[in-house]
Amino acid sequence: MSVVPADVLPGGARGVEETAPAPAELGPRARLWPSLAAVYRAQLSRARVARIPLLFVATFQSVGIMILMRGVVDGGGEARAVVAGSSVLVVAFVALNLLAQYFGQLRASGGLDHYATLPVPPAAVVLGAAGAYASFTVPGTVVTAVFGCVLFGLPLTHLWVLAAVIPLAGAALAGLGAALGLLAPRPELATLLGQLGMSAALLLGVLPAERMPEAVRLARDLLPSTYGVEAYARTFAPDPDWAFVLGDLAVCGVVGVLSLAVATWAYRRAAVR
Repeated sequence: MSVVPADVLPGGARGVEETAPAPAELGPRARLWPSLAAVYRAQLSRARVARIPLLFVATFQSVGIMILMRGVVDGGGEARAVVAGSSVLVVAFVALNLLAQYFGQLRASGGLDHYATLPVPPAAVVLGAAGAYASFTVPGTVVTAVFGCVLFGLPLTHLWVLAAVIPLAGAALAGLGAALGLLAPRPELATLLGQLGMSAALLLGVLPAERMPEAVRLARDLLPSTYGVEAYARTFAPDPDWAFVLGDLAVCGVVGVLSLAVATWAYRRAAVR
């Protein structure tokens, strides 16, 4: 009986190793913008029915605040602050409050595991959800602004500034709301933090700054929506100072980028736990 080495046989082990197919290449990574568009459309269609009643509540709340303030504010700078603050309050209610609750419940229910399995970047998940929630604020903000201008006798000439105020203030508040929801250890705490943030936007944004103590004014400057309120309020002047308007919008945009970056980091941190 003769022994033949395995490497000389046609079907030997080494022959099999030499003819084994190369491992398949992985597909290309999902790009940010197509993934962002897909998440945005999914979130928009999913939340459309559930968020419309809440948007009505946010609009009704802001309109009611302006009607109450009409009894103590006649006009001038105080009226501008009330109308601008009430308009941005609709954005705060949806983008900050509801988004904090959404991500808090998503984390508690294990919904982040679903997004973690999808081939989408974490930034696309955060930005898509934030953009979808911020989109719901557009009709309510415009209705509130128009009603407030008519109620207080303010001009409607520069209403187009809302096209910049809504996305910039919405990005800043949505990023903050998403971060609060993702960092909160329990969904109840996320809801509480979202409510506190909306209350801060109400008290510090709607009430005229001239009547606030100095310490409260400093806290007001730390609120992301303040700069959107200031930018919109400045446009009610007979001759608006557009340099200050652009400066406020720039600050609001920078805060929005930072808050969304923090929200993306919080999403990565929550998804791996």
